Amino acid sequence: MRATTGHHAKGKTCRTLAGLLAAASALAVSGAAFARDDKAAALDLSVNYTADVAGVVSGGVAKRGRFLDNLDIAADLDLDKALGWRGATAHALLLNNSGGMPNDDAGTAQGIDNIEVSRHRTRLFEAWIQQSFANDKASALVGLYDLNSEFYADDSAGLLIAPAFGIGSELAATGPNGPSIFPSTALAVRLKWTPAEDVYVQAAALNADAGVLGDPGGVDTSFNHGALLIAEAGWTGAGKVAVGAWRYTKKQDDIRDLTPAGDPAQRNAVGAYLLLEHRLTGEDAARQATAFARLGVSDGDTTDFSSGWQAGVLVEKVFASRPDSAFSFGVNQAYFSKKARAAAIDAGGRLKRAESAIEVTYSDRIGPVTLQPDLQYVIDPGGDAGIGHALVAALRVSFGF
Repeated sequence: MRATTGHHAKGKTCRTLAGLLAAASALAVSGAAFARDDKAAALDLSVNYTADVAGVVSGGVAKRGRFLDNLDIAADLDLDKALGWRGATAHALLLNNSGGMPNDDAGTAQGIDNIEVSRHRTRLFEAWIQQSFANDKASALVGLYDLNSEFYADDSAGLLIAPAFGIGSELAATGPNGPSIFPSTALAVRLKWTPAEDVYVQAAALNADAGVLGDPGGVDTSFNHGALLIAEAGWTGAGKVAVGAWRYTKKQDDIRDLTPAGDPAQRNAVGAYLLLEHRLTGEDAARQATAFARLGVSDGDTTDFSSGWQAGVLVEKVFASRPDSAFSFGVNQAYFSKKARAAAIDAGGRLKRAESAIEVTYSDRIGPVTLQPDLQYVIDPGGDAGIGHALVAALRVSFGF
């Protein structure tokens, strides 16, 4: 669904946002008052608001600017301190997204802004309980859970705005309506074990049909589409090395092949990924720099993407006088599968082998507000030879308490 326009719709969005901000402020004040009590250390409330202005400067489909925003209200509760439930914590995250869809103007296959949504709504994005055991070396989590919060994630890629740096497109494009990631999660069970300080193994089973309170249909409890199984093992020290693999338990529709009856053939949706992260400076250096590289592959039968990679660098404390200053540079490329390219030819078009992009961004905090100008250059947006390379400019403004 396209972004709603018109005076009435804008006024309604503003009133909704104002109401949410007011509620968030009330929660924060209540949390602060509660924090004076000895037991209040059990509760942690946070509110974060992000607003982006993003638009295509040249190339793409259309040249114009779009406004979009994201409000999240999070609550974390230490159940040991609150109820005497040893080793247990609870987490809830409420999201509200509104505004335009700048990727309509860029025409990319992977997106250009990680807070863009196709439907404006307020929703319960996460709600889970985690129990630790084995002297805190292991934990189990149950509830609505963001897969990308722990799997297929590099901290050093987090400043970049393009969605490809959050999770590889070859996984993000799978499932009936996407896996359990932004903007909708799914019911999940996650197990994690840390046999040594710098070593971890984790696995999760998630409903293949993502949906939360606030989505049409709400939370799916039928599991009619099966489950997404994922596992990851890694080492973290002066960087990170991790490998992961995923698979859907129920076969998915092939994007091109048909059965003799004319229905889509059914295929196994599987994939794997590799994460690398390396600190380029010592821990005591005034300026911290970290490099990252990621590679992901998929079956290529059930998604338009057969593989993709991302690489880049994050520099923190760029200026000694600006402790919150940060700079990041990233490159990503997504390869379209042979079947996706063949299907495009069948439809009378031509799909290039890959979509590539370069992103440069800088972030700094001025008082309570963080400003982040961002530039992206997308080569062959959507793999469409008829769309010119897109230069995208954005400004992100955020604050939280």
